[in-house]
Amino acid sequence: MKKRGSFALLDSLVRNGTKHIFGYPGGAILPIYDEVYKWEEKKLIKHILVRHEQGAVHAADGYARATSKVGICFATSGPGATNLVTGIATAQMDSVPLVVITGQVGRAFIGTDAFQETDIFGITLPIVKHSYVIRDVTKIAHIVSEAFFIARNGRPGPVLIDIPKDVGLEEFTNYQPVNQNSIIKTKGFRFTYRTTIKRLHQVVRLIEQASQPLLYVGGGVVAADANKELTQLAESYQIPVTTTLMGKGAFNESHELSLGMLGMHGTAYANFSVSECDLLIAVGARFDDRVTGKLDEFAVNAQIIHIDIDPAEVGKNRTPHLSVIGDVKKILGEIIKISYKSQLTTSDQTFAWRERIKKWRNVYPLIIPQGETKISPQQILDTINQLVPEAFFTTDVGQHQMWSAQFLKCQVRKWSSSAGLGTMGYGIPAAIGNQVAFPNQPVICITGDSSIQMNIQELGTIAQYQLPIKIILLNNKWQGMVRQWQQSFYGERYSHSSMTEGMPNFVQLANAYGINSKQITSAENLKEQLREAIELPGPYLIDCQIIKDENCYPMVAPGKSNSQMIGISKQTTKPV
Repeated sequence: MKKRGSFALLDSLVRNGTKHIFGYPGGAILPIYDEVYKWEEKKLIKHILVRHEQGAVHAADGYARATSKVGICFATSGPGATNLVTGIATAQMDSVPLVVITGQVGRAFIGTDAFQETDIFGITLPIVKHSYVIRDVTKIAHIVSEAFFIARNGRPGPVLIDIPKDVGLEEFTNYQPVNQNSIIKTKGFRFTYRTTIKRLHQVVRLIEQASQPLLYVGGGVVAADANKELTQLAESYQIPVTTTLMGKGAFNESHELSLGMLGMHGTAYANFSVSECDLLIAVGARFDDRVTGKLDEFAVNAQIIHIDIDPAEVGKNRTPHLSVIGDVKKILGEIIKISYKSQLTTSDQTFAWRERIKKWRNVYPLIIPQGETKISPQQILDTINQLVPEAFFTTDVGQHQMWSAQFLKCQVRKWSSSAGLGTMGYGIPAAIGNQVAFPNQPVICITGDSSIQMNIQELGTIAQYQLPIKIILLNNKWQGMVRQWQQSFYGERYSHSSMTEGMPNFVQLANAYGINSKQITSAENLKEQLREAIELPGPYLIDCQIIKDENCYPMVAPGKSNSQMIGISKQTTKPV
């Protein structure tokens, strides 16, 4: 039987495990959407209609982070495709597996500046793991399976497939599905890196010799589903653990060995620990500038072990004393096997080190300002953490993101936040992706009054599908982090960072979309007010009027080392 290119695409997507697609139709991708209609009628796939293509790619991103599966999004040619660019870059920076499918003008029109023609292949080359323009309809099944394999294996990332309109319409005979096993055989793809047993023994030897070791954990541990192995290693040698923004959830943040996040807005005790440790074990982390501060003063007293799947990351920012390239889960598993054979695994050689860190924790805790009237953002986040510790959390970018990282003790794969690119407008669509993936689980989006307006139209998507997302809006009427920097480093010249003029009434706006909403203006009965909104079925927006000039501390100033933090003086308010 003859099959169209659009059939080959949908069939290949479903065969590779696709259940949900996030997208927005348009002229060049209409043949594919016509096929989507047929597959949805058969209940083989579900398409989520977003209100903007950027919402589609962020939702696919949130879906991928929560599930570890490949996220899928559709957009048409021209402006539809270019609206995806920010989301593709977000996924690339944070190593999120996506397959992004764009419509394109017909093959005969490519290069003629036809209506809604844009070279999305060329535009996205620097921000994708791989990309294709399909010109031969018989290759669709092969390319789709290959794209899935590339997106997930090795260091994950986004893959773009650009499909001309006439390719989707073209009929051909002898359609043959292609699975990923045949891709591996025909292409010889291998995302494995062999390391020697001798090198793993060197890792164990360095750990056993250290008296002040520290595990520095990044998103690679989450991507590799290596949280169990990480916990085993930390507990075996009683090694304190600090995580990056991407590494949140990789280690139980309520564990006595957890130091929370390190870096620019990390905990004081995590930053002091990285400055004083004698062995730093970096696992699935990339020595990002927001983590290291002044690079040549980062962990200067330590020998460094770097474990990562991407050889390009090793030595890029900091040269390690010992590197191990490969799958983090397998490597940690092998290290644990070797350590079990050692007689030193039960020794308590890190006791004095942990006691020293405990003193830092007591002297320089995270602070929750308390007041009877004004609400502090820290109060809100601490309360939410008490009410729904098992929730999936998404954030936008700014002060609220850093406060969330400090106070929300989330579980593995229950944290979605734009870390590398710092994309405002990410939070709500990412929450949509989380909720679509887990319809019966609580999903909470933490956002700010500036970030929410970047993709606020996605309230329409939430309303259409009645997704029970709770949106916690920390409203200080500023671009909060911009204001904090202007106060600290630019002589309090608040150039275009106030959002008061032109700010909508968020309660009325949510209600206009058919979403329940309320405003909280007082700290009185805060827990009861939040519980009522969170427990109510369906979506809910809570506009929290927080202290306008509250700053996010601790803070490592630009050009300073992690031990030189602002805002860590002893305080008498409630510590965490």
